[in-house]
Amino acid sequence: MKILITGATGLFGSYLSKKFMEEGEILALKREHRSKGLLENSDSGITWVEGDILDPLSLEEAMENVDMVIHSAGMVSFNPGDEIKLRSINVTGTANVVNAMLAKGVKKLIHISSVSALGRTAEAKVSDENTPWVESKLNTPYAISKYQAELEVWRGVQEGLDALVILPTIILGKVSDDRSSTQIYHYVLEESKFYPAGSVNFIDIRDAVEITHQLYKKNLWGEKFILNNSAVLYQHFFETMAKVFGKKAPSKKVSPVQIKLAIFFIWIGRSLGLTKNPLNKQTAMLSQLSITMDNHKVQQEIHFKYRTLEDSFKWALSNEK
Repeated sequence: MKILITGATGLFGSYLSKKFMEEGEILALKREHRSKGLLENSDSGITWVEGDILDPLSLEEAMENVDMVIHSAGMVSFNPGDEIKLRSINVTGTANVVNAMLAKGVKKLIHISSVSALGRTAEAKVSDENTPWVESKLNTPYAISKYQAELEVWRGVQEGLDALVILPTIILGKVSDDRSSTQIYHYVLEESKFYPAGSVNFIDIRDAVEITHQLYKKNLWGEKFILNNSAVLYQHFFETMAKVFGKKAPSKKVSPVQIKLAIFFIWIGRSLGLTKNPLNKQTAMLSQLSITMDNHKVQQEIHFKYRTLEDSFKWALSNEK
């Protein structure tokens, strides 16, 4: 079996590439002159294919004789200036993958989405796979792009694809992975003082990969699944991290007034080109909310045993693979 993986140079994609070697030959899509990312020194058994999700012709060439696609390529950004780029990479890129699959007769697609694609409202306390998308001031451009990308996948299903859609929460990789979702470690490593009032939903990258593989093995096509260990308060999340990392934990809860001031000064800094801080009105409001991403659907299917938060942080800091 031949499996084409987009985004294999990134966090989730690189770990998925290694795991799905058990299923067959891995073809990893990489743009010309770009590095192999997190697979730079551990890509044995992977065949690299030049291509770009924004280049439909290269996608069709890459899918020659392919049996399945794992689409994990995408852009994560909460910078208000990246809205057009997010739409291009996440929405148009996914549409191109779907169209190329339909053109080449590749039937099976594992699409790596995000719980952001479920949308947010201030009233919601729990979200699951059936939570309907609603227009809200809390939906970031990133969330909108992931939601619209998922619509492209379901369009493909209507046209004959078998799709399994994966919705991970914040993925805890290794500190050394140095990817967007692992930047949260630096908040404690730099001994920041404040913590948001809300909760954080998280999953260990090793658990996320194992669950994805088990769901694939059960042939759960036409379904989508939230990948989440649990939701904990940011205060507890950072205290646990600080204890493992040997750092001082954030000890002051952020007040609404402080958030408004921070947003104002960061807006000025961005306007002057002095900062790329991702904090804005939407991300600040989201960090103050307590929403649980319900993982019952996964648990009903595979009864998964998750790693503890402490174990994830210990591994994140270690040299262990």
